[in-house]
Amino acid sequence: MSGTGARRERVLRQIPAGIWTLGFVSLLMDVSSEMIHGLLPVYLVSAMGASALTVGAIEGVAESTALITRIFSGALSDWLGKRKLLAALGYGLAAATKPIFPLANSVGWVVAARFVDRIGKGIRGAPRDALIADIAPEALRGASFGLRQALDTVGAFLGPALAVLLMLASHDDFRLVFWWAVAPAIASTALIAFAVREPRVTRPPGETRFPLRPSELARLGRRFWIVAAVATVFTLARFSEAFLILKARNDGLGEAYAPLVLVVMNLVYALSAYPAGVLSDRLGRRGVFLAGIALLIAADLALAGAGSLIWVAAGLVLWGLHMGFTQGLLAALVADTAPADLRGTGFGALNLVTGLATLAASLIAGELWDRIGPQATFAAGAALALMSLVGVAFSARALKAP
Repeated sequence: MSGTGARRERVLRQIPAGIWTLGFVSLLMDVSSEMIHGLLPVYLVSAMGASALTVGAIEGVAESTALITRIFSGALSDWLGKRKLLAALGYGLAAATKPIFPLANSVGWVVAARFVDRIGKGIRGAPRDALIADIAPEALRGASFGLRQALDTVGAFLGPALAVLLMLASHDDFRLVFWWAVAPAIASTALIAFAVREPRVTRPPGETRFPLRPSELARLGRRFWIVAAVATVFTLARFSEAFLILKARNDGLGEAYAPLVLVVMNLVYALSAYPAGVLSDRLGRRGVFLAGIALLIAADLALAGAGSLIWVAAGLVLWGLHMGFTQGLLAALVADTAPADLRGTGFGALNLVTGLATLAASLIAGELWDRIGPQATFAAGAALALMSLVGVAFSARALKAP
């Protein structure tokens, strides 16, 4: 085994059991969610007659709802000191919505199910990430968030892979696949409820104040808000993965194989997330983040110029690499820059601003797709990613880990 491989294995053994458990909680929920979401864009367009703009609006509203909700759940987890309770509530709500997808008989029902499902994601996201920051040793933050992200992403490619197999076995029965997605969601909720132990967080002396006050938000500090600003511009370049599925379908991929788009992208994502986290602990966050943004630019350019499935596949690999190099790292940056008693609020605030950017990005992507074509959607993404690259280049001090 190489020195680098031995080091990663040694770090894995040092990561607390609670991080592993939360990773498997995420894995199971992502299996469930991606079994549905890997088919949903095609289902909406081909079976329900929705337009690409409608898909973009649904995805933008759904994802931004999840991200905006996080600021309130994150602040509440700081105020109450009950991160696990809120995270379990969010997972439970998401599990409860899964049967609505196979029962839906109109676009309106799908929108409602997606909306409530993402509220559940919003409730659980910031408390869960703050719980990981509370459990993880400071020297292993990047590795801990990278591991959680890697396990989450294993679920994100297992789900679409199962969806493909079930679609082939059932002769393209969308609703049957949606029913199979219910079981792992229930298992995920049970695991966090009964197998995760919450540590005690040291609070400043004096009365505990609700974090969503100007004075408390100011305590997050300048470095945190620089991280939030950079992440916002970066998120504008990252529209919904639904457009990756539509691009592959546009270039000749059959409907039953549409979830393979997420399989390829998330397999690369899962394989790169943990090594990128370990690398950021050793070499610093900024360089790894810059590499991730450069990978996004390359992915957008490959997809903008793609005229065959080979180029689409190359774009998906690059997209998965950029996710692995950036998503866990952004979470580690929040843990680096936010005070321990305001971590939930920090994760929530970051996701509020990036949630608004996600909504704008998906709406812009859908509008460009309908009016000009797929090339314009991905070219615009590359231009915005280049802007965020410049922002990171001038934010060296804020992106430096402690």
